[in-house]
Amino acid sequence: MVLPYPVVALGALLLGLLAGLLGYEPYVLPWFMILTAATASVHGLGWGLLAAGTSTLVLLSLPGFSPMAAALLLLSAWLADGIGRSLRRAHRRAKALAQGQRLLAGALEALPEARSRESLLRELPERLAALGEGGHVGVWVPEGEGFRLLAASTPLSLAWVPGTGVLGRASREGRPVHVPDVRQEPGYIPAPGLPTLAELALPLKERGEVVAVLNLERGRPFLAEEVEGLARLAQAVGLELERLADLRERHLLAELSQRLQSARTLEEAAEKALALLLEALDLEAGVIWEAQGAWMRPLGHRGVGEESLLQVLREGLPFGQGLAWRVYETGTPVFTARYPEEAAPVPALKALDWRTLVAHPIPAPLAPRSRRVLVLGRREERPWRRGERELLLLAARTLGLGFERLEEKRRHEAVNRLFLELLEKPPEELYGPLLQRAVSLVPGSEAGSLVALEEGEYRFRAAVGYDLEGLKAVAFRREDQLLWYGLGEAQARRGEPRIMSLLERPIAEISHRSAPPEIIDTAGRVREIQANLCLPIPYKGEVLAYLNLDNLHDPRAFGEDSLEAARFFAAPLATLLHESRTRKLLEEAALTDPLTGLGNRRAFERLLLEELRRAERYGHPLSLAILDLRGFKQVNDRLGHTVGDLALMKVAEALERERRNGDRLFRWGGDEFAALFPHTPKAGALIAAHRYARAIAGLCFEGLCLGVNIGLAAYPEDGETPDALLSAADTRMYRAKAEGLPVLG
Repeated sequence: MVLPYPVVALGALLLGLLAGLLGYEPYVLPWFMILTAATASVHGLGWGLLAAGTSTLVLLSLPGFSPMAAALLLLSAWLADGIGRSLRRAHRRAKALAQGQRLLAGALEALPEARSRESLLRELPERLAALGEGGHVGVWVPEGEGFRLLAASTPLSLAWVPGTGVLGRASREGRPVHVPDVRQEPGYIPAPGLPTLAELALPLKERGEVVAVLNLERGRPFLAEEVEGLARLAQAVGLELERLADLRERHLLAELSQRLQSARTLEEAAEKALALLLEALDLEAGVIWEAQGAWMRPLGHRGVGEESLLQVLREGLPFGQGLAWRVYETGTPVFTARYPEEAAPVPALKALDWRTLVAHPIPAPLAPRSRRVLVLGRREERPWRRGERELLLLAARTLGLGFERLEEKRRHEAVNRLFLELLEKPPEELYGPLLQRAVSLVPGSEAGSLVALEEGEYRFRAAVGYDLEGLKAVAFRREDQLLWYGLGEAQARRGEPRIMSLLERPIAEISHRSAPPEIIDTAGRVREIQANLCLPIPYKGEVLAYLNLDNLHDPRAFGEDSLEAARFFAAPLATLLHESRTRKLLEEAALTDPLTGLGNRRAFERLLLEELRRAERYGHPLSLAILDLRGFKQVNDRLGHTVGDLALMKVAEALERERRNGDRLFRWGGDEFAALFPHTPKAGALIAAHRYARAIAGLCFEGLCLGVNIGLAAYPEDGETPDALLSAADTRMYRAKAEGLPVLG
């Protein structure tokens, strides 16, 4: 056991006095030398000299005193102070490090308890307050050209500092900045009323970006070990910020998906999504814009209160104005904290001096560009963090998938309404409404016309955006329409739509070859057309009509998504033009896919509703599947649409061969199929689905083989409504595609 220095000094004093009292004068000096050395080692030279002086006075009272004794005592004090000085310094250093380690350990233990990034950052100064004794500990966050004080252990009169000081250096360089003597630092910004010698600024990172700076100032230097320990703490805080960001991201996307699935319309989905995103990102207002021809129209908005902005929402954004159109053109998100300085801003927003905005594309399958744009913002200027940018990217993808489901539903409902109206009105009264719905529902279109075959000639029967009365004077021969269509008679008879862009072909010149320029240029505005989508409407080998959809502003307005949407109108148009057929033929045409002979999507939806009602009434199980072909686009693109059509027919034949009694098969649309399994639980449906997947996997065309991704859903565990079941099956189909699985239930 090692005796403490004070005990040694006191023992030496007592033993020296005892030796003097007992008459052992030669033994007094050594004990007093021990007293002097112990005192000087622990308390320094001053206390050592005091001990030497006191010892000398005691020795003067004893016989045989020699001045050499006083010299030896002084020498003991001087030598012991020299040796003890390093020991004292090491002791103080060890004590300070121990205290610092305790504080850092406590702070590290408390990090996982934080519920949010805000609470984590706000609690840091108090937990580290002792390390800033005599100064302060603060957390600063970037704001504008400087930093705003978020929290501090000692109240500060400074709420904001420019980015020219030590905080700015740490943030820009992304590493700790230690200034041992702030008097030698030109960029030091003093805190009023707090004497400071040393400053330590530690960047706190999230997603690799500095989101805050932990700053410590005090009146004594920081030890190298303290700097290293605090730097490691800053790294640990960064890791915890990453964890909280990941957790927040997962919760937000899960909640967003749930809200989208619960929405019945695109408008309702947009409102629900905006409410969630504005709260999560601490923003004031937002709009989801949808490109419709020459205008951006609001699909939904939230938080917009100013009358001038409400007027913009009522009127829409004209072509080229605002960030939404820029994002539509480029497909790249725009983040800004200085909106008034952006090119072509919305005048109302600029007048109100809104500063912080983001315009983010919402992707859609098959679309060449994002036709919907998410715009969020707030009045005050603030930077956009990398984590927020990544979160918005994921949120936009989730929105795109949710909107696509609702868009399909909207198109099907529009076509179904047309069929219902057909039963009540003469066909000629429905040409105009049908064209109007096609213009509104086919992405990229803002005008259009319908020419129908009558007595061997094609004549205009409906127009949107053009002078129909003037166009009625024009008649086209079959050859004229084929010249305009441009893909040939065989593809026209198959009803294959085509896109023509002014970037690739002279639209007006082609039109002038088949129609009088003096009429088609005025009544038809053909010189204004930038892009045209033409859909032939065939029936039993004869093209009965051509549906033309136009964009007057954007040569790249149409894409694959436009073609898919346009195909929705082929069946109702053909039906309209053959109204003279019996109601039975009309019903068969409405419920049967003409290429494969399977039921179509409308038949599927009707039968699903009927079977669901039976399952609810009698407690029977019911399962359904959505099948999406893999490799079909490659077959279509490389081998042509003829082989593509053959592939779809072979898929239908393969499914029919494997069909069990009671199973119902449908062509969902494009390269998607669907199946209903009445009286079948999910386990039985999984067996059937795997059998269908193997049958399709055996189909090859000139070395190109097909595959399939199948998503399953069952009543009642996956939902009790058609929309819930379809959403579950559709989600699993996309997951199966992403994970490379043939079947997912």
